Amino acid sequence: MRGSPSPLAAPPTRSRATAPGAPDVDPASLPGVDPRWSRLVEAPSVDGTRRTWHLLDGAGSLEGEEPAGTVLAVHGNPTWSYLWRDVVAAGVAGDAAGRRWRVVAVDQLGMGLSDRRPRAGSGPWRLADRVADLGALVEVLRAGTDDGWPPVTGPVVALGHDWGGVVVTGWAGEHPEQVAALALTNTAVHAPAGAALPLALQVVTAPGLHALATSRTDAFVRAAAAQPRRRLPDEVRAAYRAPYRSVADRAAVEGFVADIPWRADDVSRPALDRVTAGADALGAADVPALLVWGVRDPVFGEQYLRDLRARLPRADVHRVERGGHLVPEDVDLGPLLLRWFAARGVGSGAPAAAPEPDPAPHGHRRPLWAELAARADDDGPAVVEVPAGGGAPAVLSWRELGHRVAEVALGLHAEGVRPGDRVSLLVPPGADLTTALYACLRLGAVVVVADQGLGVRGLSRAVRGAAPRHVVAVERGLVAAAALGWPGRRTGAGPLGPLGRRLAGSTLAGLAARGRRSPLAGVPGGERPTVASLRLPEPAPADDAAVLFTSGSTGPAKGAVYTHDRLAGVRDAVAAAYEVDHGTALVAAFAPFALLGPALGAVSASPAMDVTAPASLTATALADAVAAVGATVVFASPAALAGVVATSGRLDARGRTALGGVRRLLSAGAPVPVPLLRQVAALVPGALLHTPYGMTEGLPMTDVGLADLEAAGPGGEAGGGVADGVLVGAPLDGVEVAVAPLDADGTPTDRLVRTPGTTGEVLLRAGHTKARYDQLWATEDASRLVDAGGAVWHRTGDVGTLEADGRPHGAGDPAGDEERGVRLRVQGRTAHLVRTSAGVVTPVGVELAAASVPAVTRAAAVGVGPAGTQALVVVVETEPPTRRAGGAAPDLAAAVRRAAAGLPGAPAVAAVLVVPRLPVDVRHESKVDRTLVAAWAADRLAGRPVAPPWSRAGRLRAVLGARRPRR
Repeated sequence: MRGSPSPLAAPPTRSRATAPGAPDVDPASLPGVDPRWSRLVEAPSVDGTRRTWHLLDGAGSLEGEEPAGTVLAVHGNPTWSYLWRDVVAAGVAGDAAGRRWRVVAVDQLGMGLSDRRPRAGSGPWRLADRVADLGALVEVLRAGTDDGWPPVTGPVVALGHDWGGVVVTGWAGEHPEQVAALALTNTAVHAPAGAALPLALQVVTAPGLHALATSRTDAFVRAAAAQPRRRLPDEVRAAYRAPYRSVADRAAVEGFVADIPWRADDVSRPALDRVTAGADALGAADVPALLVWGVRDPVFGEQYLRDLRARLPRADVHRVERGGHLVPEDVDLGPLLLRWFAARGVGSGAPAAAPEPDPAPHGHRRPLWAELAARADDDGPAVVEVPAGGGAPAVLSWRELGHRVAEVALGLHAEGVRPGDRVSLLVPPGADLTTALYACLRLGAVVVVADQGLGVRGLSRAVRGAAPRHVVAVERGLVAAAALGWPGRRTGAGPLGPLGRRLAGSTLAGLAARGRRSPLAGVPGGERPTVASLRLPEPAPADDAAVLFTSGSTGPAKGAVYTHDRLAGVRDAVAAAYEVDHGTALVAAFAPFALLGPALGAVSASPAMDVTAPASLTATALADAVAAVGATVVFASPAALAGVVATSGRLDARGRTALGGVRRLLSAGAPVPVPLLRQVAALVPGALLHTPYGMTEGLPMTDVGLADLEAAGPGGEAGGGVADGVLVGAPLDGVEVAVAPLDADGTPTDRLVRTPGTTGEVLLRAGHTKARYDQLWATEDASRLVDAGGAVWHRTGDVGTLEADGRPHGAGDPAGDEERGVRLRVQGRTAHLVRTSAGVVTPVGVELAAASVPAVTRAAAVGVGPAGTQALVVVVETEPPTRRAGGAAPDLAAAVRRAAAGLPGAPAVAAVLVVPRLPVDVRHESKVDRTLVAAWAADRLAGRPVAPPWSRAGRLRAVLGARRPRR
């Protein structure tokens, strides 16, 4: 920052005096406020008077130290500077590099503890007045006061929420030379013409209700304090209400609402238009910007975030999926801001902002549609759909697929879809999904893929957050898009009934017909375009290609953004590791691989199954799909394989013969139990069985075969036991693996270790990992570790151990007979570590030990109690299933305890509980939600015998509104 304040010879002068007309509230009596922060400052006002402002100023705790920079924080209506108390505290505490920040949080005039006197002359304060008054205050703070407080120097970070976001953006737009960065939370700087006022504001602006809700009662104030999604302590809620106890105290609250410039003829509309223009100018000048957004805001919805992103196109965005309107109370905003300042080079002492390093540089890859272009004259099968209940498969040739992809790409272009626009695909695997996917990729549109396994609420959050311009969906997807108000023009896919035809603005067939007539087809009139003939510019390798959502098994689903180059890297990794090419026919019962067939040049088929229920795959359906294309490679999730094994008795001789032709079978998405793999191996006796390890953020990363799993099991020659976790194998070519060791509390450090024997968070580096998370800046920042050489590693959130492995691969394995250096075992998630008084326990070893008990089919090891003194609790499913959740029978509990007692260093199991079933993710039906299990176990052991929230009774209880006992 430019300039520096003089060190303080003595603490600043403080007084318990109050501003004129302000309520007599002592900030020092409120939770979270340091008495050294509170100060009063006089500044001239637009009404010709001098006004007294109340501030929370972190300089009072900096003891004369020069700060790295200053944040000017402005609250909205009806909050006050108390909103920013945690940000002030974070600035005083400093960041990881020891840089401390001065945060100046103001109370707007008429609000908080600032001057309450009415505006001189006629009428209330308007938006233009508030912007001008803030500017006058900043000038006074820069000039310095005579009470011992240091002046503000250099450009400042403008931070605002709600109305404060409008005011501080207005000031920033008028004083760009004074702005180092802009940070906004849930606000709006533009009111779209003709748009309806949000329902919450319609209520408080309605005639007869306006004054009653905002000033005559404290209903509006109380509602604001109740906005955070997490329940605030009563004393904090009371602190928000403290300055607004009387009708007179709430006059400005009423005035703020009355001044909302929604219509074109509102008094403050010209001022809002100036704020909008200022935001546009800041965006054009590439002023660093951060948008932190509470997604569950009833006032400032997604459309306002989209508007701000358009005006600040290079802004970093962090969406708080479980955050509401008062998002500073739902997220640790102060530390997040300090991390962002450091990453973007804001403030003195910060590293200069530089382009983020490529996690794994590599050469240019063939585009994903290259096979479609090369095989334009190939009448051989490309995509095969196997109908449920028998019947002839539907076959789409390479020639026809190439025509359809080219035509739909041109049709989307004619509909206004342009490179970079997002297109949400809500279509099950098959010809329509393949066509739409590759049409978007060739056009340069960004495909958004969020599967139905997220449920209606999760899917809606994902689609809304991704903000697609277009939605391609089957009928039920069209209904959901219309009913839930998802953004984007709608195109129907597959068979459509009367409702679907009404909801769809177009269909894939209609787009194709329109594309055939396009002048960009690149072929003579009457001929059908091909992928190679299109007169559309090809997207660059570094352009975004897809947003792929995680399963949501460890929190709200996250969108992983892949560029064209990285998505092609996934294709190349699969091709190299598993020898898939244009001589291969594959069956994909696992959606991520179903989309890779055309890019790999392989004939692909999807078996008849419910993609939202992987276990619905039957042995007969799998065999039918294998027979339809003569498949030699099969991809399936562990749950799908379990369904196949469970129904294998229905196979006829033809089905067994078809499965006998499979040469490779891969199962990914979750660890696959060795007994299940043995049962699968009996059905595909000629196949090598592989279990790749990876995640939505990067797949495949490592690989292990059944032979290695059997050799490395308990008592195996590798010396591995259940305590060591699940073996996931050696890294594939081009993949690097390391760990970040855990500290004594179980927190991953920032050290990178690549030698065997250390347990820590698993780190991965490869050219086919995600480029970033979508609109999750803080999550992306936390997921990256930059080593001393500048290389970027992905922090997986898994805990694992590297072990030495000098044995050669088995015959036919991807790496031939070369010796491997290390291989990886996974022991659980960092979020699920059990932190006991005896040390940190990784859950997977305990779960494997418990699952070795004959009656146990699945187990979850969780911690109950405060971190550092947690009790180890094991919750199990049994065979036969228990009918009621509760304590395990004594003999079962004793058997589980004995099994876990054999683990080195593991503490005694404090309790064993049984449930009819454990909660698992829908996509894989394999990953147990240990966080949910731990919360239920804590209730149960505390004497609150509530039904598990994932059970039918628990869901009914939630629907009926039963309140969970507060701990």
